Amino acid sequence: MKVRAHLFISGFVQGVFFRHETRLRAIRNNVTGWVRNLPDGRVEAVFEGEKENVDAMIAFCRRGPPGAVVMKVEVKWEDPTGEFKDFRIKY
Repeated sequence: MKVRAHLFISGFVQGVFFRHETRLRAIRNNVTGWVRNLPDGRVEAVFEGEKENVDAMIAFCRRGPPGAVVMKVEVKWEDPTGEFKDFRIKY
């Protein structure tokens, strides 16, 4: 079943390759969408794909790459749109 999750990740999550590692894992998990840094220090991401693959991405975001200190992950479930062809880092 296809799902869509919109995440906001708080903590020490910028400058630790969070976006890069998220993109690599999304590609491996066949998840589409995007990830970006926000001016307030958080990371925002949208994941679309099969539920178990999106769940794997959420689990990764709860711990982050080495060097990250994740304090909070907000997950908003949305209806999948199929609008994404791949997974990108937004700037």
